[in-house]
Amino acid sequence: MNFNDELTLLLKARYPVIYINTIEEDRVEYIIRKSIKTNLNRSIYSWDFVDGYTNNPNNEGFAKRNPLQALELVERLTSETPAVFLLKDFNRFLTDISISRKLKNISRLLKLQPKTIIIIGSELNIPRELQDLITIINFYLPVENEIEQELSRLINSLNIQIDPETLENLTRVCQGLSLERIRRVLSKIIATYKTIDKNSISVLLSEKKQIIGQTEILEYWSSNENIQKIGGVDNLKDWLRKRKTSFGIQASNYGLPTPRGLLLIGIQGTGKSLTAKAVATEWQLPLLKLDVGKLFGGIVGESESRLRQTIELAETLSPCILWIDEIDKAFTINDSKSDGGTSNRVLATFISWLSEKTKPVFVVATANNVDLLPLEIIRKGRFDEIFFLDLPKRHEREEIFKIHMQEFRPETWMLFDYEQLAKLSESFSGAEIRQSIIEGMYHAFYEEREFTTEDICRALKELIPLAQLENNQTLKLQNWAVSGRIRSASSKDIYIT
Repeated sequence: MNFNDELTLLLKARYPVIYINTIEEDRVEYIIRKSIKTNLNRSIYSWDFVDGYTNNPNNEGFAKRNPLQALELVERLTSETPAVFLLKDFNRFLTDISISRKLKNISRLLKLQPKTIIIIGSELNIPRELQDLITIINFYLPVENEIEQELSRLINSLNIQIDPETLENLTRVCQGLSLERIRRVLSKIIATYKTIDKNSISVLLSEKKQIIGQTEILEYWSSNENIQKIGGVDNLKDWLRKRKTSFGIQASNYGLPTPRGLLLIGIQGTGKSLTAKAVATEWQLPLLKLDVGKLFGGIVGESESRLRQTIELAETLSPCILWIDEIDKAFTINDSKSDGGTSNRVLATFISWLSEKTKPVFVVATANNVDLLPLEIIRKGRFDEIFFLDLPKRHEREEIFKIHMQEFRPETWMLFDYEQLAKLSESFSGAEIRQSIIEGMYHAFYEEREFTTEDICRALKELIPLAQLENNQTLKLQNWAVSGRIRSASSKDIYIT
């Protein structure tokens, strides 16, 4: 049931007090007026604390700075006058005993007369004694169709030509912004670039970054990583490429469900975090990182509340990538027994959302220690796929060396002996391979010369990879992957040492 239908039904059923939770005050008032004009014959009285009642000459300015008097107007109107009272920000006065008592008294009258009070507010703070009296309706931010219509209207009014693909990308990026904010950003784009095109996407993403900055739990990551910078893991990269356009309108019309998420399990330094950043760049979606440490609060119930706020914000900014780094440390089996059940409650909320979410929020979770992960997370259905990122094999190590060398020495990278480097770097992760190049550069820089293959070989012999220090944990992960319970990120044709 959409917002118009739900509102009309509640008005016809004579619900006394309706609370609309939204940040788009002007838009919801416009839709309410349009809906009542179309479906019901009622007068509308709009009130706010500063100006009192407006849009009605008989009561212009009445109840200015007086919320109690604003409710008295409901009683003053005759019972034969069907009316709707829009009270803006009235939720801020509900804790006042006089306001609370007056609402209870008026509710008896409202049940018998065609009158309804509609409170418009951006925060849900309803006192317990009024919860049975007030009915809540959520007024969500504009959906794709509404955004596309608004963009088309603005583009046509400015006489700008834009191709359908760019319009689709702009529509997708604008999701999570109010119509008013979209108008302001587009005005800024026009003032700066004199047109609207695919370059406008970066400006829109920066606007989303400002919204995310208002919370301490989520962090907006500006990622320039791309999928080509990930060495090896061909199965994983192929899986991601096939889903690159799955958030668009064409995929929806085709009947494809939106991808839900990925769980990446593997040894440290094998590219799990890099993959999360590369997905955001490849799919041109904002990347939100969840700070697990700030999620768990000290007050009972606060952690669950913070998670719900995080989910709500992520869905508001969808489509987006939600990156949860080292999820095994967030939901540890051992911790759940010693924290009064907080971890279990947060885990239950998170898993429930993973299974039931309908908004296009793609979750990328990473984990190093599978023994610490609750079975509820690993079970099929929570994520679209679970990939294991093993230590790179010889062909993959050659590729990783080449990727990093093209970054450090873009003009002379082809002069290095990658076959020898790959042979000497057995048991090295991608991060450790990069570090060996940096160490080799330090050797040569100290001797005031250009570094060579021999410098990197020297560094490889001096460095001790983490896999050798934690050999038991590495073997346990590799054996678990070989058992067939998890999909390998690397293709079999390069699965050689």
